[in-house]
Amino acid sequence: MIRLNLPSFEIKLGGDREHPQVYDPLRRRYVALTPEEWVRQHFIHHLIADLGYPAALMANEVQLHVGRKSLRADSVLYNRDLSPRMIIEYKAPTVTITQKVFDQIMAYNLQFKAPYLVVSNGLAHYCCKWSKDDEKYLFIDHLPTYENL
Repeated sequence: MIRLNLPSFEIKLGGDREHPQVYDPLRRRYVALTPEEWVRQHFIHHLIADLGYPAALMANEVQLHVGRKSLRADSVLYNRDLSPRMIIEYKAPTVTITQKVFDQIMAYNLQFKAPYLVVSNGLAHYCCKWSKDDEKYLFIDHLPTYENL
């Protein structure tokens, strides 16, 4: 897999050469190791280990319904009252982050109404925060620590 713009960590691999897997600590099981999953595991490890996000308040592959479609948000961080605080959308490192990716996460947020949105392909990371004054999402230049959310 490609080296990412995220801290490395001791990743737990499983499966075999034809069907590699990676351990997902949030789902508590091994999952298929795809390029997007490679990004997800590095990113959630960074959030938990480096930025202090509580694993107990995070979930991967959260199902939601947008219109008649059943979709899955890649990762969701919850408040202690279990209301969504942040939605994170991952793409493979070979996928360019475009307006279409932001449209996707905004569609998810019609249901979640999270104040923070994050998009990452493992190389580039974008974080937006809802501004009550401006009534829109504004980009912030860093991923905040959990304490500073």
